[in-house]
Amino acid sequence: MKHSTDRILTSHVGSLIRPQSVVDYLRAKQAGQPVDEAAHQAKLKEEVREVVAQQKVAGIDLPSDGEFGKGISWSQYVIERMSGFERRPFQGDNSWRRGADRTRFGAFYDEMDSKEGMATTLDSVCIGPIEYTGQAAVQLDIDNMKAAMAANGVEEGFLPVASPSSVIPDRRNEFYSSEDDIMHAIATAMNAEYKAIVDSGLLVQLDDARLAVTYDRMVPPGDLADYLKWVAKQVELINYSLRGIPEDRVRYHVCWGSWNGPHTTDVPLRAIIDEIYKINAGCFVIEGANPRHEHEWKVWGEKKPKAGRMLATGVISHATNVVEHPELVAERIVRIAKLIGRENVIAGTDCGFAQGPFYRRVHPSIMWAKFEALSEGARLATKELWGK
Repeated sequence: MKHSTDRILTSHVGSLIRPQSVVDYLRAKQAGQPVDEAAHQAKLKEEVREVVAQQKVAGIDLPSDGEFGKGISWSQYVIERMSGFERRPFQGDNSWRRGADRTRFGAFYDEMDSKEGMATTLDSVCIGPIEYTGQAAVQLDIDNMKAAMAANGVEEGFLPVASPSSVIPDRRNEFYSSEDDIMHAIATAMNAEYKAIVDSGLLVQLDDARLAVTYDRMVPPGDLADYLKWVAKQVELINYSLRGIPEDRVRYHVCWGSWNGPHTTDVPLRAIIDEIYKINAGCFVIEGANPRHEHEWKVWGEKKPKAGRMLATGVISHATNVVEHPELVAERIVRIAKLIGRENVIAGTDCGFAQGPFYRRVHPSIMWAKFEALSEGARLATKELWGK
């Protein structure tokens, strides 16, 4: 895993706005219309090559494939790579529409939901034993990313995947005897995906919004102690899912959900950082630019990563169309670099720009402008930190 040895490196969380060819293919497939699979795969390879090229031009040192190969969302895609699940129409209330923030700002969320629509109209139900069946799918992701990197002269890149705690998070269980049992089965299965990516020479990034977001759903009626017990259990499962994988090939991303809402009931970073540090990852990719959490940069002075670990800190937001000024980006980078060491900092984003193929947080032109601001800010920070 690269460190910022002579300049601040740049990266992001992973998901990028999908090209129209991918959107059209997935819409047709989900509608049950005939599709030309071979033509799509050939086009997908071109699109991944192009998006890696665009990232390089925008100044991103450590790119991803944009998650172009995933057919559903950042966490639900796994249902297509595991046995044991089926999808059914929602019955009753949608479980994702709950939480303290939604209770307090119900009118706002009603308005937002009516404009954005539902993320999915289907329940994911476990009806049998869970095993990983996505070997061919993940291999396509790997092959497309490695070909794109080779074509663009990129030495290091990553593939984002769902952390066990975020895999199909609002599923229903009709097979396993307990939540512990189904979580253990998921962690066991996901090891195959993580290991395939790392064995190929790419970095793997575990995406885990659910770790932090669950606090908003759990407290109240529970309390912080209840939540931290749950977090500790998730951390154990994450490490189990990473068995046999070197720490320095793993990035771990945690955020407070990517929606553009109040976030007044988010768990503080300080409350969970000790548990996060127990995860066997060489780089922590953590939100830090949005106005509800930006003040938490001070936590890194109190709770520093252990030697050799990196922090890919969010210095631009994915959730606003305002493009951050490069000087502000540089300020955000420098103040953390002075706390944990310039060589341990990567400049990144708060979250992905498209949590699913049909959804985007900003306009594509703004996404690329934000990456340019990120890269320019990293150059300004390099000048201040290295004098060049």
